[in-house]
Amino acid sequence: MLRCVAIDDEPIALSIVRRYCERRGGVELETYSSPRQGMLRIEAWRPDIVFLDIEMNGTSGLELARRVPSSCCLIFTTAYAHYALDGFEADAVDFLHKPYFYERFDRAMRKAEQRLRMHDLLHVAESAARQLLLKAEYKNVTVAVDTILYIESVDNYVRIHFVDGEALLSKIALRAVEEQLPPGEFLRIHRSFVVARRRVARFSRSEVVLTKSGKSLPVGKKYAEEVMAVLGSAK
Repeated sequence: MLRCVAIDDEPIALSIVRRYCERRGGVELETYSSPRQGMLRIEAWRPDIVFLDIEMNGTSGLELARRVPSSCCLIFTTAYAHYALDGFEADAVDFLHKPYFYERFDRAMRKAEQRLRMHDLLHVAESAARQLLLKAEYKNVTVAVDTILYIESVDNYVRIHFVDGEALLSKIALRAVEEQLPPGEFLRIHRSFVVARRRVARFSRSEVVLTKSGKSLPVGKKYAEEVMAVLGSAK
């Protein structure tokens, strides 16, 4: 079900959008003649598609477009064709010049659906990039990078320590885990420890203290210069 919001100060224009959405099916539509009320709803509900008129009783739809969340597909609707270029510069997925017929509306909807699918694929890819795939107790386990406090090398294993105090033991080399981590977000401070940079509360050449837990980890002499340079630059 596609969630849509239409903002237009002309009741007839809103009724046309509603009729076309009902004809197409699979659409949940809310309509607003007040730009202010419509924008409040968009910011709270985050719909999939926004239909936005450009000239509304002194209110500019082009100005409102800047407040539309980037996750929404924007379709401008207006009787003034000269706004077309401005509409596309606002990253609108399409521009419906009034009066428009159902076939043209349907084409705009298909464009919006295609962009939404691309957005979903990118989101899945980004989520996958922020996970580690490890083996623990003979099972494959995914670990969310954002939940990691620090990683400890224990013989031929690593122990992943999480922000919530839990830990996970996996048979893998620390170097192999490092290679899966997002660049720039973790720092090797010792031959046995890698820490999440954003979890560091304070540091010196000899130790790193982590947030919340107050856990203190040693800094190896080999890593001291890099620790001071990297963490010092973040302060």
